[in-house]
Amino acid sequence: MPRPSRPKTSPFTRPQKPRGDHRARQPAHEYVLEALPGLEEVAAEELRGVPLARDLRGLRFWYPGEPGRLTRLRGAVAAYRVRAWDVPRPRGLLGHQQLGELTAFLGEVRRWGGHRSFRLAAAGRDSAVMTRLAEELSRGLNLPFDPEEGELLIRLRPQENGPGWEVLARITPRPLSARAWRVCNRGGGLNATVAYALHRLAGVREEDRIFNPMAGSGTLLVERALLGPSAALVGVDIDPEAVACARANLEAAGRNVEVAAVDALATGLPPRSFDLIVCDLPWGDAIGSHRANAALYPAFLSEMHRLLSRHGRLAVVTHELRLFEGLLRDQPRWHVRELFQVYSGGHHPKGYLLSKR
Repeated sequence: MPRPSRPKTSPFTRPQKPRGDHRARQPAHEYVLEALPGLEEVAAEELRGVPLARDLRGLRFWYPGEPGRLTRLRGAVAAYRVRAWDVPRPRGLLGHQQLGELTAFLGEVRRWGGHRSFRLAAAGRDSAVMTRLAEELSRGLNLPFDPEEGELLIRLRPQENGPGWEVLARITPRPLSARAWRVCNRGGGLNATVAYALHRLAGVREEDRIFNPMAGSGTLLVERALLGPSAALVGVDIDPEAVACARANLEAAGRNVEVAAVDALATGLPPRSFDLIVCDLPWGDAIGSHRANAALYPAFLSEMHRLLSRHGRLAVVTHELRLFEGLLRDQPRWHVRELFQVYSGGHHPKGYLLSKR
């Protein structure tokens, strides 16, 4: 009986590699995001778009492989890796086995993030138990304990839906909201996470012609430029120093955006020049005054109505709530919708979205 012939194959044929992301085959770890109060849904929506994130429960989820993708999240303040121990009180973490597991867990986070110090955040952090835990972790991690500025932020809290305690370790030395592009700071500058949320909730459209009056340090400009292309993106500020600051931040972000030293209320631009106007109005504390705002705000609304296209949007953040809402009450020119109220830096500003009636 003749031997069956072998199937003919090309000498150039290579074995097919299994398809799919290799990270999906790596062990998964549990994480939780921290969001500014009032912006939790913005952070959750962004998280839902992260490939391979699974078992999402609000801002808690599992993710395989290295957490590099998580450091690019812009709607969250921080990302933490989480592990729980079945101990009734934090004192139980000082047991030989638990302390070894805890040190290994934190060491893995530290090796990835490159943290140079650590601190503890927990109820009773000045207690004898926490003092001893800090000493043991300092020796085990070979890392100095800095109770105020430590880069590896370690939170201890009762376990969610369980009898033990969980430890949260921030995966980055600085919060995610501390953007790498921010090389220039100015007093009263908008939190970058709030700026990201304002753009997301106002709508990100490639065809938009976008204007940022009173641009300050350029936070709203940078955050929009990083979200993708637009038909136009322009910022102005009456203060030349603010313009220089915005340009420095845009350059650090690798984005080329036009910023000019121009009065936002006297640009000389023709009517209906923009489809989206975004602005962080002066709050009357770090920048401006309440008396000046009483004159500025109505003039601003009038000029932005002129510059906005027929179906355009005006997105505003302010802490002058009584003044702003009073101007919009019972007036015939604007439809207004509240987007969010957030707690940030000791303030409770609101974001609004306005359109022409």
